Amino acid sequence: MEPGSSHVRVSAATNADRDPVLILGGGLMGLAIAHQLARRGSTVLVVSRRRSEAAGFVAAGMLAPHAEGLSGDLLALGQASLKRIPAWVAQIEADSDLSCGLRPCGIVVPFASAAERDAYPTAAWGEGLDRAGLEREVPGIGPAWQAGLLFTQDGQIDNRRRLMRALERACAGLGVQFQEGAEVLELERAGGALTAVRLRTAEGEVQRLPARRAVLACGAWSAQLLPQLPVFPVKGQMLSLQGPRRALERVIFGPGTYLVPRQDGLLVVGATSEPQAGFGEGLTPDGQRQLQDGIAALLPAASAWPPMERWWGFRPCTPDEGPLLGSSPIPGLWLATGHHRNGVLLAAITAELLAAAVLGEEAQRECAGTTRHGEPCLEMPWLEAFRWDRFSS
Repeated sequence: MEPGSSHVRVSAATNADRDPVLILGGGLMGLAIAHQLARRGSTVLVVSRRRSEAAGFVAAGMLAPHAEGLSGDLLALGQASLKRIPAWVAQIEADSDLSCGLRPCGIVVPFASAAERDAYPTAAWGEGLDRAGLEREVPGIGPAWQAGLLFTQDGQIDNRRRLMRALERACAGLGVQFQEGAEVLELERAGGALTAVRLRTAEGEVQRLPARRAVLACGAWSAQLLPQLPVFPVKGQMLSLQGPRRALERVIFGPGTYLVPRQDGLLVVGATSEPQAGFGEGLTPDGQRQLQDGIAALLPAASAWPPMERWWGFRPCTPDEGPLLGSSPIPGLWLATGHHRNGVLLAAITAELLAAAVLGEEAQRECAGTTRHGEPCLEMPWLEAFRWDRFSS
């Protein structure tokens, strides 16, 4: 449908300096970036098809660069984000007056043998455990595990029930606007650069929003708007059980299954990894059986705990499982997608980098080396390391 159609409403023109930054996607990345931009005085509009389908609502909330066994640039990025999380959470809690459920509880990774433990990519960052050490840290752990690593620096956050809600309230309190139920149809360009976003509203009306600056944070759906992006969905199924309070203090990160205990005794269990499923929705018997088998192997007593909820979601994955950050094929459009299993962990540094990039591009032109707030413009090597086109070189 062309902009001149009678069914298309063109938004009223505004002063260029007051054009909002459009955030395309209302999940964890979109909200985190919107929050940081709003804190710096930007006008922000978040456009979201359905925030409840975002990966931030379905993830377990582990903050685990070491327990995940990351390596290279992705490990370094995860470690840098982990250091930023306490201050980032404090900002959100101050702006929302809600708790985010941050818990530096430590994570145990169990192994069948000491040799497997010592060969783990991040073993140097953990405390080695024998069988007695495993039983001390995780009373009732399954008999198959004879060694382990304890990463006391890793932890968790209650993203599903607390963090996402706190971010929503913090954004709203800072004046961020939301357009929920809107499907982005097209990114319009002139001379190659972004000029507008065409979308269909919840009421079915096609609308054109002028846009000089936008951030693509559509998660697993990002390539539907920009096919050049090497992002594809990896489905994951999860469930939760209600256990006794303090029955499990540490997160257990086992092979194929992890157990994440919340403070109220809820145990989050995840997650299958189903790249072949595409965007196929729904639970499957095989996926749920895999989770139950993982519970029985890691913490047999938990198999008797009553189930509370079952759900699924779609991780945005790339060929190297690292995110796509920074510039895109379209000038004026920035990328914050492809975080795969590490979105919650990487949200803090992604928000910092993208807010600085969106504002820094403009600030460098306007104030020759300093931001609009009088601070030095940031050098951002991470944006080079996680470029969208790194796979073609």
